[in-house]
Amino acid sequence: MNALLSVSDKTGIVDFAKALHALGIRLLSTGGTAQLLAKEGLPVTEVAEVTQFPEMLDGRVKTLHPKVHGGLLARRELPEHMAALQAHGIDTIDLLVVNLYPFEATVAKAGCTLADAIENIDIGGPAMVRSAAKNWKDVGVLTDASQYPAVLEELKAHGRLSDQLRFALSVAAFNRIAQYDGAISDYLSSVTFEEDKLSESYVPQRALFPGQSNGIFTKVQDLRYGENSHQQAALYRDLYPAPGSLVTGVQLQGKELSYNNIADADAAWECVKSFEAAACVIVKHANPCGVAVALDALSAYTKAFQTDPTSAFGGIIAFNRAVDGAAAAQIGKQFVEVLMAPDFTAEALEVFKSKANVRLLKIALPKHGGANAWERGRNAMDAKRIGSGLLLQTADNHELSLMDLKVVTKKQPTLEEMEDLLFAWKVAKYVKSNAIVFCKGGQTRGVGAGQMSRLDSARIASIKAQHASLSLVGTVVASDAFFPFRDGLDVVVDAGASCVIQPGGSMRDQEVIDAANERGVAMVFSGVRHFRH
Repeated sequence: MNALLSVSDKTGIVDFAKALHALGIRLLSTGGTAQLLAKEGLPVTEVAEVTQFPEMLDGRVKTLHPKVHGGLLARRELPEHMAALQAHGIDTIDLLVVNLYPFEATVAKAGCTLADAIENIDIGGPAMVRSAAKNWKDVGVLTDASQYPAVLEELKAHGRLSDQLRFALSVAAFNRIAQYDGAISDYLSSVTFEEDKLSESYVPQRALFPGQSNGIFTKVQDLRYGENSHQQAALYRDLYPAPGSLVTGVQLQGKELSYNNIADADAAWECVKSFEAAACVIVKHANPCGVAVALDALSAYTKAFQTDPTSAFGGIIAFNRAVDGAAAAQIGKQFVEVLMAPDFTAEALEVFKSKANVRLLKIALPKHGGANAWERGRNAMDAKRIGSGLLLQTADNHELSLMDLKVVTKKQPTLEEMEDLLFAWKVAKYVKSNAIVFCKGGQTRGVGAGQMSRLDSARIASIKAQHASLSLVGTVVASDAFFPFRDGLDVVVDAGASCVIQPGGSMRDQEVIDAANERGVAMVFSGVRHFRH
């Protein structure tokens, strides 16, 4: 049996090669891999010796040869194939171990030059991988060090690889080639070509939206069904998921997550991790029905739950702080579908042991930095499928500060109201449009979401507060888009609001400002809207 080893990432390759040698497998190799194995005292035959053709063009050409590809592609069960090999003095290659030049890692580095990117496009590696993967019935192809143990286990036990393992390796190999080619296409079709700057040190500008989008997603699991029981569904994640995203979480206990659980959990997690203070977000049907910040998890939960206890029943709850025993005991009194947090104390886990159906997800909060600006932008993309198409946009991650707020009324907000305005504005960003959010003291008091009329959203938010026995007197209100007429403002002021934040930008802005002055309330323009469809 012959094995050809040619790897860029040399993790584990020496031990793997030693194990192959111990099994009596002949080792073939190239370049740096061959030098490493020889240095370790392993008998290794250079590919150039097999092909009788030297590596050339700085290593760009070394395995593109019939004696390599013939050995990989020959079908052992066809006499004419084997006769052709014998006639041309070609040995079969039964095991191929190749991982590719680190193209993705190279272009992810800040300051990557076009020359570096081009030189890290592997040619011979993918060609060999495709040949071996096509001939999976006779050749095992390994493209990642994580595959070494399973291959060795079967070789030691049976002296050969099973059809099942060889097919699985082939699928993984073709997937890897698709990922690799997609990354190259994404990079090259995002590069702004400037002919007068094509030096070795040229670092090209890159468009966030490449000429061809090649998003690669790997399946995490099949789901029982989709939004409704007659729909089929599965969960996929980005090949390289952004740190701190929902799909990086670990489920500690509970039933299998459903399609709707995951969609709602993502909405809750994205909202809660936008706060710096200890926060709790309760989501129902993709909309926050209660949000609060406080000194600790228990206090934040208590305030968030008060906003809308009815909708919170069977909701999705997210924290940006560890859940302790006290918070868990209070949450455990209610029916909750999913509970997410960066961590859970031992006392909290003990509380939920008796509630085996509650899904607990532990998700690390994201750390800033680590990738270049282009990579961070691409990781934050929002996507929406339409008929035979895809809408892509950068994430709505615009953050307001006190300095961004423009007071447009005679009455000035107090510092306390300003803080609540920023809190309300942040919540409104995660509420489906049209969105109206009443807040006070770092707590939502009423949320109106997803209505065709902003006026109706305002009325619903007020009704929600009444049902929860929460006073709206002295609250602030956030509107995710401008008030087209004064009637929406009148509704929230009649309900008790003393201060309003909205984007502005309407033809009737002055009419609404005059109405605010007439009603004696403060109004602040943010200059940016937060539509969420």
